[in-house]
Amino acid sequence: MFRPEFINERIKSRPFRPLRVVASEGLHYDIYQPDMIMVGERDITIGISRRRGTIYDRQIRVAIMHIVGLEDIPPAPAIDTAQADEA
Repeated sequence: MFRPEFINERIKSRPFRPLRVVASEGLHYDIYQPDMIMVGERDITIGISRRRGTIYDRQIRVAIMHIVGLEDIPPAPAIDTAQADEA
C-alpha cells in the first residue's frame, strides 16, 4: 500500500512528471498538473479537467488503500486554447 507521504513527495518533485494513478478496480486517472491532486491521510482528491488545465470540471476521491500503481506518463500535447474555446 502507498503511504500519503510517498504520493505527496512524488507530486511535489521538480520538475513535475505527469503520472497515472491506477486503482484496484482497474480505473486509472492521469495527472498532468500538480495542482490537480490533493493528498489526504486516507484518500486523494483528483481534479478532472476537459482542457487539462488547472481548473477542474469535476473531482474524484480515491482511497489510498485502493491505489495499486503510480506510473509515469508522457506529457500531454499542447492544446490550442483558441480552438478549444470555439468548441
